[in-house]
Amino acid sequence: MPAKTGQQYIANLRENPAEVWMRGERVEDVTTHPALKGGVKSVAALYDRQHDEKVGGEMVFPSPSSGDPVGLSFMVPRTVDDLLTRRRMMTHWAWVGCGMMARTPDFMNVSIAGWAGAAEYFGQNRPEFADNVRRYFEHIRENDITLTHTLVNLQPRRESGVLDKLDEQVALTVVKETDAGIVVRGSRVLATLGPLSDEIAVYPTRTHMIGPESWRQAFSFAIPNNTPGLKFICRESFDYGRSDFDHPLGSRFEEMDCIVFFDDVLVPWERVFLLGDVDMCNNYGLATQSTTHSGYQVVNRCVVKTEFILGLAQLMADTLGSGELQHVQERIAEIIIHLETLKACMRASEADAWVNDYGVMCPAQGPITVGRALYPTTIYPRLAEIVQLMGSGNLMALPSEGDFNAPIGPEVERYLTTDTADARERVRLFRLAWDVACSAFGGRQVLYERFFGGDPTRNALLLYRSYNRDGAKERVLDFLHSS
Repeated sequence: MPAKTGQQYIANLRENPAEVWMRGERVEDVTTHPALKGGVKSVAALYDRQHDEKVGGEMVFPSPSSGDPVGLSFMVPRTVDDLLTRRRMMTHWAWVGCGMMARTPDFMNVSIAGWAGAAEYFGQNRPEFADNVRRYFEHIRENDITLTHTLVNLQPRRESGVLDKLDEQVALTVVKETDAGIVVRGSRVLATLGPLSDEIAVYPTRTHMIGPESWRQAFSFAIPNNTPGLKFICRESFDYGRSDFDHPLGSRFEEMDCIVFFDDVLVPWERVFLLGDVDMCNNYGLATQSTTHSGYQVVNRCVVKTEFILGLAQLMADTLGSGELQHVQERIAEIIIHLETLKACMRASEADAWVNDYGVMCPAQGPITVGRALYPTTIYPRLAEIVQLMGSGNLMALPSEGDFNAPIGPEVERYLTTDTADARERVRLFRLAWDVACSAFGGRQVLYERFFGGDPTRNALLLYRSYNRDGAKERVLDFLHSS
């Protein structure tokens, strides 16, 4: 099947149901469940975008295997133009979710494409694993598979440093090897989009490296979500079943985060990509540059999200008539600074892009690392705060859609109208601002941006250890010793 439609995406979820649990109950159909159907609809809209005549030409390319149109996020870039072409596609998808959906399918697609471009790396572990990676990438490309992933083991205790100390009673562990494949048991977090996806990729992350004693937790594989023994445990949904007017983001973009339990799950050998080699698992991200490709998608989404916040903030000022106030202009200018900083990171990563050992064009890692580091720690929490400060009491004096349709509606219309907007448009806008910065959905956005790329402290340690500072030191020494 080439690039799929939203209807085909929904049909596949119905026909291949995973074991999904929410609030103590088994979810029978994620496509109709009140807490999940809004997110399903939004992901379906992404796939329909591939067939939109206005942008369809920027969403697909001919498959190297079949010639059929397949999603551009599956392209293995060989030139800078390929990177730019793929970024245009990712930008279209990011705008469908206003940057609020962090796990649109292109995130995983570019990651696996990075693996496939560097498949020889996986063959160092076992030669057949390189073929497994190539065949799996072709499978997800030709069938437009929707992927989630899970990277981090749950831990009964935390240790300092960048190495995890794993407990085999909790961590996902290989408990047996059979002729059919490996059997794994344990738990992982955090599978965002888990209930709304077709398959799950399980692999290590550079921010949670493992020690030599953890060889039984050293692996990479991918399996369908309806594999026996695989269970997704959802957090509470932020889609409360309210209208798009009352909760414009939460009603649409609930992508859901999950804990994943593996109860003696069989992973067929053809779906195994790494096994038992701790060093290869710890180093695969840098060696294949797959994390840089996914980071490129992340920073691009952050650009879109920041531009969305900029537009929202300006509309808030226009609606309240506060745009001439100096402190309002200062806050909007701060958003502009953040937006242009992220754009500069993207452009620098493209200007300094390079071809890795496997012939894949890769964005420069430094600007991507900086963009990813700034957004969770400095930029997005501040953006949410700016929306709160600009909205002030207007974010609490918010009638619901029902109030406009009630007997009190005419009074709501009369008293909440401003010089530039009628009451309904004012309330609609500020309910959006509420959902960005104050609601449970908005709180999850701040928390998710803070930690989805890993613990900021660990990330800083890894950056410190990997960044070459010798040139900077030499220049200082040259100055000190100059006459």
